[in-house]
Amino acid sequence: MITSTSNPRIKEARKLQQKRHRDATRRLLLEGVRLIDDAFQSGVRPDPLFFAPDLVRGNRSAAQLLRRLESATVECIPCAPHVVATLAEAMTPQGLVAVAPWPALALPSIPTLTLLLDQVREPGNAGALVRAAEAAGVEQVIFGPGTVDPFNDKVLRAAMGAHFRLPLVACADWECVVRRLPPGQPLYLADGHATLHYDQVDWRQPSVLAVGSEASGATAAVRALATPVAIPMCGRTESLNAAIAGAVILFEAARQRRGIDSRKASG
Repeated sequence: MITSTSNPRIKEARKLQQKRHRDATRRLLLEGVRLIDDAFQSGVRPDPLFFAPDLVRGNRSAAQLLRRLESATVECIPCAPHVVATLAEAMTPQGLVAVAPWPALALPSIPTLTLLLDQVREPGNAGALVRAAEAAGVEQVIFGPGTVDPFNDKVLRAAMGAHFRLPLVACADWECVVRRLPPGQPLYLADGHATLHYDQVDWRQPSVLAVGSEASGATAAVRALATPVAIPMCGRTESLNAAIAGAVILFEAARQRRGIDSRKASG
């Protein structure tokens, strides 16, 4: 059992709390039963798993996951609770933290629905948007310049495992974004001041939705290319937060596209 926070393997894993080390090694930390289980079921193998026996013993789902990982010959390393706590970011750690490779999902050659996050810096919003995108049938999510790191621990937790089912690409500059945007597809921007309403758009056509920062809005680069669309408000509420606005629009796209999908299935 590892009892020291200075253990070399713990120190190496702890480096993954830093973006530059995640980028250099293409590895990340996964914390908690739900996230580790989602990753494992999606084919992502922990290497290794650190666990606190005392904490796992009192958590049935954690104990079951540990047994499954051990049966799959995943290296599972027992640690003192205070050691695992140095790897965990959650306020109430479940006693399980895994080191895992980045998800290796192939990017679609010609996606028909793309979500672009434009300077979305709040991790909870970014993660919730990834979660909503996966649920609404988005085929890729682009993290544009100035957007939070997709593998930030809060983004991972808020996305609830969607990272392992939906291709993501992080772009450090606008040139990267342009390369990933499907050519010829219209780009729409969630904008509370637009005159075009989100449900007036024909989302059955291949398209891209951009969601900007709540604090500063969209970048000039996105505004130059995008058609703004608004969600009409009732009452005195002026706007929705980025995650809710993005989810509302994405599910309108999903609603319109259901007819297309059903025709494909029956054809």
